[in-house]
Amino acid sequence: MKLILTVTSLLMLSACGMIFPEQPVPQNLPQYSIKTATGVSQGRLNASVDEIAGAEVVSWFDIPYAQPPVGDLRWRAPRDLVAPEQLIVEREDTACVQQASRYGGVEGGAEGVIGSEDCLVLDIRAPKDFATKKYPVMLWIHGGSNTTGLKDYYDYSKLAAAKGVVVVAINYRLGGLGWFTHPAIQGEQSGTDQTSNFGQLDIIQSLKWVRDNIAGFGGDAENVTIFGESAGAHNVYALLASPLAEGLFHRAIAQSGYTVTSSLESAYNLDGADSFVTRGGWQISQRLLAQQGASESDLAGKTMRERLKSFDAREFIALYNDKPDTVDYSPLTTADGIVIPKVGMVEAMADPEYAKNVPVISGANKDEVTLWFALHRYFMETSYPFTKLLPPKVSIKDPLLYHFWVRTRSQAWKARGVDEPLSAMELAGYDQLYNYRFDWDDQEKSFFIDFPSIFGAAHGTDISFVTGDFKYGPVTSYIYPEGEARDQMERTFMDVWGDFAHSGIPDQSLDFEWQRYNSKTKPYVRLDRDEFLSLQFETETLDTLLAGIAADNNASHMEKCLLAWETLTNVGSADVARYQSWNNGQCEQFDARSHQERIAIDLIEEFGTSSVL
Repeated sequence: MKLILTVTSLLMLSACGMIFPEQPVPQNLPQYSIKTATGVSQGRLNASVDEIAGAEVVSWFDIPYAQPPVGDLRWRAPRDLVAPEQLIVEREDTACVQQASRYGGVEGGAEGVIGSEDCLVLDIRAPKDFATKKYPVMLWIHGGSNTTGLKDYYDYSKLAAAKGVVVVAINYRLGGLGWFTHPAIQGEQSGTDQTSNFGQLDIIQSLKWVRDNIAGFGGDAENVTIFGESAGAHNVYALLASPLAEGLFHRAIAQSGYTVTSSLESAYNLDGADSFVTRGGWQISQRLLAQQGASESDLAGKTMRERLKSFDAREFIALYNDKPDTVDYSPLTTADGIVIPKVGMVEAMADPEYAKNVPVISGANKDEVTLWFALHRYFMETSYPFTKLLPPKVSIKDPLLYHFWVRTRSQAWKARGVDEPLSAMELAGYDQLYNYRFDWDDQEKSFFIDFPSIFGAAHGTDISFVTGDFKYGPVTSYIYPEGEARDQMERTFMDVWGDFAHSGIPDQSLDFEWQRYNSKTKPYVRLDRDEFLSLQFETETLDTLLAGIAADNNASHMEKCLLAWETLTNVGSADVARYQSWNNGQCEQFDARSHQERIAIDLIEEFGTSSVL
């Protein structure tokens, strides 16, 4: 999902953990060679991942869980791979096709795109004594807007050792190769191949692989927890909504999730009928045909299908990235009636027919949107108090406006991306639902940037407390300063996540009861250092947040309309009608998207970028 204002490249490294950590020296030993249905994987025994506990972990890398979705298997459901005798060799690059990013460790590529369609692989980490154990399994689904990301960014060795769990991290198809709707594809295929949600089918396939193979790695196939952050959490919701995921997992954790779902009509978007959609299947195919000097009206369905399936994968993904600084929207998760019921994701989660009735933890971060706004020139200004040879000093132009914007949008994220799906599951009969808000912001100030004030509990800053692997690129020491506050937060996260994986009960290590979520009082746990770790009750709703925008005396008319637009078109499916009627039609004639794009263009023309760095 693309958020409204341009994302700065420096900040994007936070949500994916973009700098690889130093790894302990591994030992490859024959007793860690495991035979699976898809090949023989040679495990590595790592030296202690926890100096205090002295625990050791065995890791297996790049295990295929399906046939490569290449050739005619592009835009089809993943196929079983049967190759038990093949020796699995670790690969230098396992990224699925995506936009290149030096922060992701995947640089270069034609048209700025890297990766391969042959990417359906997973990693496993287990405690050293896995051979004689039956540990709970935790399957990690990475974030990255469902357009970027890679399993390799995350090292869950410390969680595996500290909490006695087997952690699986997976790749899945991304962007237009993972989610695509076009009559030349679905209209020429049958059964599950008619889906629009190939990326989510990959995740379901990985869960089937875990069910059939994880015992060899010391994992309990009857106790599987799916967990993910951002797009990964969105995919957790998709699995909770999907009838095809029934029985494949037993607990779920969604960190900063969202529920945006497109209809089949909008996902294809014939003739651009849905003005909100700028990168639908029809629009992308028009770009492709324009490159080839052809017209879609001149082609029969099967011919168009051949063109789409034979087109170079990287060049295809580049069609989505030809205007990187514009405000646009590409449909991804689609209510196709196969993976996601036609009623949509939230509605399906509210329907007892699709209910999984498993324990669920869902939460958001107090300052989610600072990932996108903290270095944006609309809110920030720079100065050079000493010399331009040093980095600029960054300060907030209008602190009242910035903090009001961040609070409103971040709280709206919780309302739409957490409270709404939890309330939907409550309607479906789920009775073990748990809500949290991540508030930890014990960061260090720099002379150049006041990190606690500008960043705070930003989107993605929670992940490092689950991995125990602290990284935020060049500003790691400021975002995660060593000390008791960091240690407390790491201990709480690992205890809660680990205990939940073992038992479905998240508060075994807390000194208070984590009340189960209900839509009347909306209890949630404030996840913070021990001093502030506590049970709270939510009072904000989407209605109160919109009323707060209307009543604000600091923001201009334009800013109020932009903030109302962002609140109503992000995290949940876009509610354009409510935006137009909001506050007695105050913004009915205000084209928010055009103003957003104008702001971005003006900043780029003046500074070369919308980022202060």
